[in-house]
Amino acid sequence: MSQNKLILLVLGLCVFSGFASAKSLRDPTLPGQGYVTASSGGERVESLVLNSIVKSASPHAVINNQIFSVGERVDGARIEYIGKSYVNLSDGRKLKLFQSITER
Repeated sequence: MSQNKLILLVLGLCVFSGFASAKSLRDPTLPGQGYVTASSGGERVESLVLNSIVKSASPHAVINNQIFSVGERVDGARIEYIGKSYVNLSDGRKLKLFQSITER
């Protein structure tokens, strides 16, 4: 085998192995760990994620990419209060917005 063919073969193997390892990388745009959990019944249950809050005369919260207002129910709990960066639920849970690293 000539030296040029050997170099091309080695380069090809390096490129192919790069593609194979890229498949194992995690997509950084996916929700973090804990977003989907398993329940005891074997079915999958989504945890609640507070995506954003719109403060106005009647504030709205975007939870799991759905829009809710005070008094509506999400995951069996009533939304009691929508604050500047959090939502209180009737079952005692408090959903908080992710705080940006640039905020001080």
